[in-house]
Amino acid sequence: MKRKFVFSCGIVGASLFIVASILGGLQIEGYSVVSQYISESYATGLPNTDYLRYMYMASGLLLALFAFLATTVLPSTKGVRVGLILFGIIYGLGTMITGFFPCDMGCRPDPEDATLSQFIHNTAGFLVYSIVPFCLIGIGVDSRKWSGAINISSYSLLCGALSLVFVFLLFGNPTGSMIGLFQRVIEGAILFWVIRTAFYMLQPDKIKAP
Repeated sequence: MKRKFVFSCGIVGASLFIVASILGGLQIEGYSVVSQYISESYATGLPNTDYLRYMYMASGLLLALFAFLATTVLPSTKGVRVGLILFGIIYGLGTMITGFFPCDMGCRPDPEDATLSQFIHNTAGFLVYSIVPFCLIGIGVDSRKWSGAINISSYSLLCGALSLVFVFLLFGNPTGSMIGLFQRVIEGAILFWVIRTAFYMLQPDKIKAP
């Protein structure tokens, strides 16, 4: 029963994020998934976007629960436990914060004109992208100790490395013409990891302590 609940938190949490990002782009005429941040689809001042914020906040809560409860389902090795807890705090709660504190219109105002909401939003986003890739990489490295855990180790390392590469590209030029694409690759890698790990947890015969 616990495994199914953790599985549901991960799948529903990831799905809410994906659906919200798609709906947000569709409702804005001329919105570009290549050149615009996800947050620009529910920025302060846009009409009829409150439901998107609620979806992101719900997604963050569920993903935080997924990560925290996963520590009671997966083998309790130190690296995996730390990685999951940090993932829950930084990605789960960080997603909630970015939903609760939307960015200003355009999401790229002059720092002197940015509101408190924009500052909090940017800070949460920076922490997410600076830390979460290393959480996945750490989980991938430490899970190699598990018996028969080649699968989870491999995709954790792959998703962590992929997201880290695109974080460098995003941070290297945060006002570039492809920031939306870079951000979506980062989020896609992270959410793929969540979904794949959720399914992995439904296979207790493959999860063995070192």
